[in-house]
Amino acid sequence: MKISIHYKITAIFGIIIGIILMGVYFYLNANLSERAYLKTKDNLLKQVFLSKSFIEQSVDKKNTSSKQIDALAKHIAKDLRVRVSIISLDGILEGDSELNGQQLLEVENHLQRPEIQQALKSQVGENRRFSTTVKKEMLYIAALYGKKKPLGVIRLSIPLLEIEIISGNLKKMLSAAFFIAFIVALLISFFVSMLISKPVREISLMATGIAAGDLSKRILIASNDEIGDLIKAFNFMAEQIKSRIEEVTAGKSKLEAVLLSMFEGVMVVDDMGKILFINQTLRDLFKSEIDVKGKTPLEIMRNIEIQEITDMILKLKGGVKSREISVTLPEKKILLINAAPIAKGAVFDGAVLVFHDISNLRHLEKIRRDFVANVSHELRTPISSIMGYTETLLDGALRDKDNAEDFLRIIHSDSERLAKLIDDVLDLAKIESDNLNLVLKPCSIKKIVQRIVSGLETRAKAKSLKININISDNMAAIMADENRIAQVLVNLIENALKYTESGEICVLAEEEKNFLRIIVSDTGMGIPEKDIPRLFERFYRVDKAHSKELGGTGLGLSIVKHIVHAHNGEVSVQSRQGKGSSFSFTIPKA
Repeated sequence: MKISIHYKITAIFGIIIGIILMGVYFYLNANLSERAYLKTKDNLLKQVFLSKSFIEQSVDKKNTSSKQIDALAKHIAKDLRVRVSIISLDGILEGDSELNGQQLLEVENHLQRPEIQQALKSQVGENRRFSTTVKKEMLYIAALYGKKKPLGVIRLSIPLLEIEIISGNLKKMLSAAFFIAFIVALLISFFVSMLISKPVREISLMATGIAAGDLSKRILIASNDEIGDLIKAFNFMAEQIKSRIEEVTAGKSKLEAVLLSMFEGVMVVDDMGKILFINQTLRDLFKSEIDVKGKTPLEIMRNIEIQEITDMILKLKGGVKSREISVTLPEKKILLINAAPIAKGAVFDGAVLVFHDISNLRHLEKIRRDFVANVSHELRTPISSIMGYTETLLDGALRDKDNAEDFLRIIHSDSERLAKLIDDVLDLAKIESDNLNLVLKPCSIKKIVQRIVSGLETRAKAKSLKININISDNMAAIMADENRIAQVLVNLIENALKYTESGEICVLAEEEKNFLRIIVSDTGMGIPEKDIPRLFERFYRVDKAHSKELGGTGLGLSIVKHIVHAHNGEVSVQSRQGKGSSFSFTIPKA
């Protein structure tokens, strides 16, 4: 909620006045209350000395009975209108104006009362406390009596209710007076604050108008003081803003149109290397939401190469510089930066840097190079073998029946390897181009595994290996393309057979929330830890020489990964060299 400035000034004055009046009120209240108490005490002290003189003339300790002393206390109390107590030197209450004979006998000993102890030590004692006898706040003043030697103590007491009544009346009077004074002062402050705040309100209205685009308003100068100087400065500022805005508007609209139409990131720095502007494309590229103005490129982008090219173009003050860099924050990207100076005639005014994101282009180039190199290498081996054995047969080996059959079997094996490689390349190309049409339906993972293991049983027996299936008959069905999942399992189990010389291979399945995890483990040679992160790359082999002896295209695990991902699953591997490996993947339940 907006609060006007003159209300704020009034409130400040009101608080100050209120604090002052409250301070005066509490001071006067405490001071006058204390004065009333001291006056009452002084009067009571005078009455004690009068009573002492009277009792000394009236009492003969040997001939005066307790009843006479009690009557004497009541007589003094009647004249002075106070409570009178006469106490012996050993603390026994001999007479009291407010107690009868029986009550006097029941009252406790008064020797330890503070005022009695003071009187015994210094002739006069006083105390202010709540009386448990009469149930009132009382002021006690006691004095020793006796002409030649002390005969006892006379004590006068008065309720302090009178002081409380005086204090209450005083509070009411002071409260009424101060409240009226506060209201009057507040009204005066209100009108004074309105006069003070009027120019400020006019300046505020003018500023609001300028912010809204109205530069025609001006304020009349009505005073020759600081407020008047502020109005002059404000009017001058409005004139300057109007002229500057007219100059900037034309150029700004053109610049905004250019920057908004750019897909490249743009950064402008001044001649000191401080950022003046970056466009939204560059903000998105570096995930930067903070205010960048006045900061260096290194502070915002955390890349020394960007800072270096900025410093270079600022130092050279001419030409265009280009550099291709790799950045890792917030994600790995390859950028091409073109930097050029900004100059107005002979005056150097900073530099502009344009950032082109060429990550996809470089990634595609790398994929193309790697693919061509790997495919060329993988195709060359079987083709060379086929060509070599074919030439040998044509050169006369065809007539050697035993060798000819061996050569033809090798040619057939390499032809199958070549066909398998071409099939895998075509499968991988289809998967990576999102042309893999999955036919999803509920499937029994145990039946798929049993069918595949049955087909590989002969190869397992040839190596004296046993394939165990540890899958419950009640295992939940999966929602998958049965042929593609079978392709995944064939690749994993065949790999286990290739790289296991003794022991066993185990296929098991377990449920994990909405997924089924299928695990293929073996007791083979295992995989070095450094090779595990790259296992699912195309054409990657841990032991290239051994892999060629065992056959394979190097694409199997890459195909496995893409098929599992197409089913919204995940694939992982755990392995210890010399201890075996365990490949697992997840597939959604039906």
